[in-house]
Amino acid sequence: MKVWSVANQKGGVGKTTTTVALGGLLAAWGLRTCLIDIDPHGSLTSYFRYDPDALEVSSYDLFKAVAEKRDPEPLGLIHQTGSEGLDLIPASVALATLDRQSGRLAGMGLVLQRTVAALDGHYDHVLIDCPPVLGVLLINALAACDHLVAPVQTDFLALKGLERMQHTLEMINRSRGGDLGYTVVPTFFDQRTRASRESLQTLRRDHADHLWPEVIPVDTRLREASRAGMPPAQYDPRSRSVQAYSALLDYLLQAE
Repeated sequence: MKVWSVANQKGGVGKTTTTVALGGLLAAWGLRTCLIDIDPHGSLTSYFRYDPDALEVSSYDLFKAVAEKRDPEPLGLIHQTGSEGLDLIPASVALATLDRQSGRLAGMGLVLQRTVAALDGHYDHVLIDCPPVLGVLLINALAACDHLVAPVQTDFLALKGLERMQHTLEMINRSRGGDLGYTVVPTFFDQRTRASRESLQTLRRDHADHLWPEVIPVDTRLREASRAGMPPAQYDPRSRSVQAYSALLDYLLQAE
């Protein structure tokens, strides 16, 4: 089983869209896939029409179990997405309290590591949608994954978020005792704008060793798929964004 975390320390760069798009493609290609939402805002959860304010069980229960010295039981938290082969462990707003609690609770940094171990054998891939801030949730995701997918909107502010993400990776690598592989994915690329073109040039200059050589274009079909609550590949498999995400998935699978 492969575990990918989708993260960047900047919001609005396409993390949730990338998680859904890659997850939907993996499932469409016959690979059993589980998406885990650990962002208290619950964008991934809302994508599939669940309310993070009203869920009875969520990814918060994984952390609650460890705090109470119980083994996390992620299979009891699975929700359906409406797409065959694609499951979801949703988020709840209670996740926002974890950073305040974690200082006095042991073992909170490895909750997701224990979670994915319990999912092994049930899924081929697990994708974790992360919050855009450094804290116990992001640290959990980076400690648990085999590879980091870092979407970066092609504008200046998103590039600054990538710099912060790299500093966090350096810290995680020291604690892991080895380097976590990562792929930078340029998103929201619009060839017509100078900002997009110059940001892509900067990525190619400064991050060539880890940069996916293609781009995810601006595409209204992604917004329409979100409105329909469907993975983009299911909503419109011929759209240019789905073609781009298919190329990205090929790239990531070959890099494993």
